[in-house]
Amino acid sequence: MSVHRGSDSDHGAGRRDLRTFHLLVANTLLGGTANNFLWFALVFWVYLETRSVVATSVIGGVYMLLFAASGIYFGTFVDRHRRKTSMVLSSVGSLASFLLATIVYLVAPEGSLPSLSQSWTWVFIVLVLTGAISGNLRSIALSTTVTLLVPVERHDRANGLVGTANGVAFALTSVFSGLAIGLLGMGASLLITVVAAGLVTAHLLAIRIDQDAASQAESDAGNAPQADFRGAMRAVRVVPGLLALLLFSTFNNFLAGVFMALMDPYGLELVSVEVWGIVLSISSFGFIVGGVLVAARGLGSNPVRTLLLANLALWTLTIVFPIRASIVPVVIGFFVFMTLIPVAEASEQTIIQKVVPFQEQGRVFGFAQTIETAASPLTTFLVGPIAQAWVIPFMTDGSGADTIGTWFGTGPDRGMALIFIVAGVIGLAVTILALNSRPYRNLSHRYEQTKREPALGGADGT
Repeated sequence: MSVHRGSDSDHGAGRRDLRTFHLLVANTLLGGTANNFLWFALVFWVYLETRSVVATSVIGGVYMLLFAASGIYFGTFVDRHRRKTSMVLSSVGSLASFLLATIVYLVAPEGSLPSLSQSWTWVFIVLVLTGAISGNLRSIALSTTVTLLVPVERHDRANGLVGTANGVAFALTSVFSGLAIGLLGMGASLLITVVAAGLVTAHLLAIRIDQDAASQAESDAGNAPQADFRGAMRAVRVVPGLLALLLFSTFNNFLAGVFMALMDPYGLELVSVEVWGIVLSISSFGFIVGGVLVAARGLGSNPVRTLLLANLALWTLTIVFPIRASIVPVVIGFFVFMTLIPVAEASEQTIIQKVVPFQEQGRVFGFAQTIETAASPLTTFLVGPIAQAWVIPFMTDGSGADTIGTWFGTGPDRGMALIFIVAGVIGLAVTILALNSRPYRNLSHRYEQTKREPALGGADGT
């Protein structure tokens, strides 16, 4: 049922809703910065101490497994509870995990960290990853508050604002994680993160989210199981083409596992950790630019097409940037890459927010996250050992170095570059096929239909 807000009090309520949404975005910016700061610091620290691509790929794989496994649980939880409850639980979970990780770091026997053969190391890693993953509950809840608090015609711009916040968090994280590990060490990085996580929790507790009790009561999510796969699948399958879109994103993330395993080792082969942190920070300003562009201009009349075109450009860049062993194409390529990521993410979020009822959006966002990221750990676990055992030797002193090394270059970084290029070629081919597919046309048509139907929720009523 749609309720039109036409009175002055309605407009005042709408302004309060938007102010609340902006406060939540700011809180997510602070929380994302704290969580990702320690996650980046962990990867930098482990690689610099071990010089093992396998180590970073295993850590990245564990992270993605936890990320994928938590999605449907977090999504169902969001649908069953008020949004602030989900966000507070997320912040408290991150803070508790980081505190425990700090204790482990302090009490671990000397020399046991970060040796991957020591149980202390894995307890420490799992605690850090758990703290980072806990932030995902807040992210899913935030995606649904776009529908709850923002007028439907501004959903794409609101998603762009979220993308901008993520970009700022990534920029801050990239530069400060590298500098913190290079200049201060892991102990100081842990202390910084715990303090920041505590401030985020305190700030969130002061925010009030007015969630219509009727919208909560109308939902059948209260009777849903802890992980409502059936409900999520029902909501997805009722929309023509939506499942195909999620499977397309799943395949993209399967290829993106290459970046999880090799990106930091690739950069650290080219420059020092301090410089690499700065490079990531500079590149991540593209994330901010992309988010600002979406927030200001929207996504056009067909976000489905916008999503596929963004992926077309992303995979083309993946082919181009590793061709030469230089930090310059990495910076330029990553800047454009990061500019396109919020466009793709905002497109998918806007589609789901429009075609899926508010009461089921948490499960659908969680389900999408689960299936889209489930493939990444497989790639990450496979790529690290393959790169270390075969591709890097192949391009260092093997037949690859003899065949193409004269113009492509030789060494560990060239082996990793070759893997990036192969992934880019595959991703580009699949995206071209998707642009010409029937599910793409069906979902585009469904989105156009819903644009002419009453709003499913948002600041203009539920």
